Amino acid sequence: MSSHTDNKTEKATAKKRKDAREQGQVLKSTEVNTAFGAIVMLGLMLIIWPRYTNQLTGIFTDFLGPSAMDATNHEISIRMVVELFRKAVLSMATILLPILGIAMLAGLISNIGQTGFLFTTKTLQPKLERISPIKGFKRIFSLRTLVELLKSLLKISLLGYVLYTEYTKLITKFTHFLGMDVYGAFLEIMDIALSIALKMSIVLGIIAAFDYLYQWWKYEKELMMTKQEVKDEYKLLEGDPQIKSRIRQKQRQMSAMRMMERVPSADVVITNPTHYAIALKYEEGVDNAPIVIAKGLDYLARKIKEVARENKIEIVENKPLAQALYNLCEIDDEIPVEFYQAVADILVYVYRRKNLRREGSR
Repeated sequence: MSSHTDNKTEKATAKKRKDAREQGQVLKSTEVNTAFGAIVMLGLMLIIWPRYTNQLTGIFTDFLGPSAMDATNHEISIRMVVELFRKAVLSMATILLPILGIAMLAGLISNIGQTGFLFTTKTLQPKLERISPIKGFKRIFSLRTLVELLKSLLKISLLGYVLYTEYTKLITKFTHFLGMDVYGAFLEIMDIALSIALKMSIVLGIIAAFDYLYQWWKYEKELMMTKQEVKDEYKLLEGDPQIKSRIRQKQRQMSAMRMMERVPSADVVITNPTHYAIALKYEEGVDNAPIVIAKGLDYLARKIKEVARENKIEIVENKPLAQALYNLCEIDDEIPVEFYQAVADILVYVYRRKNLRREGSR
């Protein structure tokens, strides 16, 4: 079916978002992870750079300097080179592992910051479409793949431009390093590298901001729903309106049956006389005021009066009182104060009638 009603024009509902999240479909930008990791690493390098430089200098001095040569008695063998290399690698590892650990932590924080704590195995479940050559061909030549390719080319171009411009600025300084000692040249080269890294991190941050906005737009678009989908979801959550209507009708019927069962215990039924019927009951010493135990309109009013006649309950006609009680009172409500006198007069009349009938039966 391809009518306009099938177009996805409705925003995703809370249930649709929850289901998508359970399926592993979340708003996430890999560029944000890359930029955040680069910025954290750059900030870390700026903080630990003086200590890091001293540690690297110590490694070079210990394993490549005169003291290392004296320790080997100026005799170099393969075994000695391997041993020196092993010790140098272990020393470098003690410096680099904390940095790599912080980089991994930065990636974890970036992911959690975007998606929250999420664990699902739905994305790992095997799907035939993943191994289908036709589906694979469509994915390779899809619009999404083209957009990702253009994004990658743009990122490479921008970063390449930054590197190229910095290279052209610094090309004249390279000959200056030839006359410097290794330690001094190393420090200056690392300062230049950190300056370039800062500029590249800024570019990555800008790319990440635009990519996040794009991913948000794509995510919201993919979650859009048709009007029919919204209706179907509403039926699923709230129930089919026709079924709910039948349930409410059944509930009303059951409520009316329970109400009709109480009519025989009423003291009086007040009518208008055709449309309204209100059954009242009052137990002296128990109730503060007369209580409405049944009420009805039209058909239900006729049924209340039929039950009242069958059980010899007094039926009193009072049009304004019947209509007022019907509109103002619900089942098991006490009558309002303003009707105390009118109802009391009716009850006195009813009790007198009952007493007269008892005396007459004797």
